[in-house]
Amino acid sequence: MKFSLSWLQDHLETEATATEIAAKLNAIGLELEGMDNPAEALAGFRVARVLTAAKHPDADKLQVLTVDTGEGDPLTVVCGAPNARAGLVGVLGLPGAVVPSNGMEMRKAAIRGVESNGMMCSARELDLSDEHEGIIELPEDAPVGTDYAAYADLDDPVFDVAITPNRPDCMGVYGIARDLAAAGLGTLKPVSEHVHTGSFACPVPIAIEDREGCQAFYGRVIRGVTNGTSPDWMQARLKSAGQRPISALVDITNYVMLTYGRPSHAYDVAQLSGTVTARRAKAGEGVTALNEKHYVLDDSMTVIADDAQVHDIAGIMGGEHSGCSETTSDVLLEVAAFDPVRLAKTGRALNLTSDARSRFERGIDPAFLAPGLEILTGLILDICGGEASEALHVGAPHDPAHIVRYEPKLVETLGGLPVKEEDQRHILTALGFEIATISENGQTHWAVTAPSWRPDIDGPADIVEEVIRIKGLDAITSVPLDRADGVAQPTATPVQALERRVRRSAAARGMHEAVTWSFLPADQAATFAIDGQEPWALANPISEDLKVMRPSMLPGLLSATARNQARGASSIRLFEIGRRYLRGPGGASDEKLTLGLVLAGDKHARGWQQGKAADFDAFDAKAEVEAILSAAGAPVEKLMVMGEAGDAFHPGQSATLRLGPKNVLARFGTLHPLVAKQFDVDGAVVAAEIYLDAIPARKGAAGFTRAAYVPPVLQPVMRDFAFLVPDALAAGDLLKAVRGAEKNAITDARIFDEFKGAGVPEGQKSLAVEIVLQPGDASFTEKDLTAISEKVVASAAKLGATLRG
Repeated sequence: MKFSLSWLQDHLETEATATEIAAKLNAIGLELEGMDNPAEALAGFRVARVLTAAKHPDADKLQVLTVDTGEGDPLTVVCGAPNARAGLVGVLGLPGAVVPSNGMEMRKAAIRGVESNGMMCSARELDLSDEHEGIIELPEDAPVGTDYAAYADLDDPVFDVAITPNRPDCMGVYGIARDLAAAGLGTLKPVSEHVHTGSFACPVPIAIEDREGCQAFYGRVIRGVTNGTSPDWMQARLKSAGQRPISALVDITNYVMLTYGRPSHAYDVAQLSGTVTARRAKAGEGVTALNEKHYVLDDSMTVIADDAQVHDIAGIMGGEHSGCSETTSDVLLEVAAFDPVRLAKTGRALNLTSDARSRFERGIDPAFLAPGLEILTGLILDICGGEASEALHVGAPHDPAHIVRYEPKLVETLGGLPVKEEDQRHILTALGFEIATISENGQTHWAVTAPSWRPDIDGPADIVEEVIRIKGLDAITSVPLDRADGVAQPTATPVQALERRVRRSAAARGMHEAVTWSFLPADQAATFAIDGQEPWALANPISEDLKVMRPSMLPGLLSATARNQARGASSIRLFEIGRRYLRGPGGASDEKLTLGLVLAGDKHARGWQQGKAADFDAFDAKAEVEAILSAAGAPVEKLMVMGEAGDAFHPGQSATLRLGPKNVLARFGTLHPLVAKQFDVDGAVVAAEIYLDAIPARKGAAGFTRAAYVPPVLQPVMRDFAFLVPDALAAGDLLKAVRGAEKNAITDARIFDEFKGAGVPEGQKSLAVEIVLQPGDASFTEKDLTAISEKVVASAAKLGATLRG
């Protein structure tokens, strides 16, 4: 929500500075996201008078001006504007000033041989409007030498406030002024209560057929209007809110919405036919909205239509056909109360957002229909002229009255801040609450009636919050919790401890942690669906792109990878820890703790000390997975490498790591090229998922102390073996067989060489294995070592391996 200081001061009588207002907004829970002053962008621009204008000696379309800046001698300025002439008073940008429209810093420069000491500016160059046919022309009596921002009253700070969904009353400047007044920063000015009686009966009938979608429809016709441009003051305020002025009628409806949080719409009566009705759309019915897009509707949506066609997607956006134009002379005003839930579902189904929708979804003040119509009418009559009809009130908004039983002592017991009863009464009354004191059985309490613009007030805790935030959250004393006697027990659960270990491990290996959405587009979720499971689809998604709960961590990481590549990142190493959302037994929700990682680009990051570029491959992913599994406490040496990593992976460059044939701890490998293309990821991409929930708990993990480390008494013994094995035999299978040959003695085994060529038969390869033997109470004898070697050779022979001569 953006608004200017002058706009706020229209409704709040205050002497507070912009800085004081900003601080108070934060203090009362209206978070200030930013504050800027348009005048700061216009520093260095002065009101100046052109004294003489002569043709440039070397350019037909340029003139050489002498300009009076009000200080010292006149300056020479080269200008190409067609309206530049002697006697014109305009805006001069001096050397050092920065042009707001393009960020260019002005300097003294020679233009076709003539030195120019600045620039006479157009409105577009100063970001004041789209006008650029010539330079700005000011009144002849404009004070030369004056700072232009001060002269044009542009020294008007703009506040940008983040409004939480529970505060629809602050979706208008008046609601924010009310909060500031309650906090002691000024006096709230009353809303105009003038009622326009109307001089003729409303010629356009209005009706409601869909009572669930539209509770009330108020309207009137104003005839004989002139739809020109809105006043400068209104345009300035709309611009400060980020709105583009369009025409007087449209600007007035937007101004009322931004000021009072009351959306409305104006229809061109000439484009209407018969009764204007709030009804449900008919299946297949369509409307071209003001954004020039066509929307196909269904019978769950509320629309405003006449006897011929739909003119408005109720509460969201009007139709292009009946929108106001420069030829509009008669308008029908619509101020209505729509069902927030129905409207929100319609907006999501059509993927259509608007300022009106954002307000209706949060909850519009149902008691402000008639006042809103009268304020709208008054502004149109003042700015556009015309004659108003009698107002039509069809239907009635629901009664917003909500009474809360409240005891003033709750502020201290629940909020932690003692506040006198009279102070509480003053704060609540200033916020619009009504208070009645009730006596029952010798005790008293308050019956607090919430105002119609506060649908978020539900119980006593909400009343406490209102008092505390206006009094000042920073006034609550920080009180430490009492420490229990004895040694503190660990607070982290085993799962939390596991997350911390693997997060540290992944970060220590040079990867960056990402945090992505738990929601995905349906096509991305289908690509990574597990065993053909149908992903969980949300009943009320934020948008179509966030419709399905993720069955995998990889889609979000791949989207992040694509964004990083688009920004020039040459080496990408990302990981994320989170939950996958699957269907459990009986269709119940099942959340699985998972770590996903993606490696893409050049694995060496192309530093000056590195060799030539090299892409990541499946073995890089496997190395990362094994390191992280080791940090998680998984028995890495017992894992089996098996296939079936899934359709999202390259079938020849991917695998799974399993603890037994069924317990999958991880899947890894090169991403399938079609999947990489789907996510717009360039080059080879490797990825992995580690299923942290599948890692078996370590024995004795219930305790939080480790067993004392006892180093071996005797030195280990290493032995090397070279085996001839079938070319198709996986090295991991050979290592598993070797390790199992003598479990009590062999503590480790690794492949240190692979050879094909002279001396190795066709269809075979030579694998060299180093094993580590750890003696126990006594050193190995030669007989012991021979027996172990024979077991190793025999175990390898079961896989078709023979000891190489």
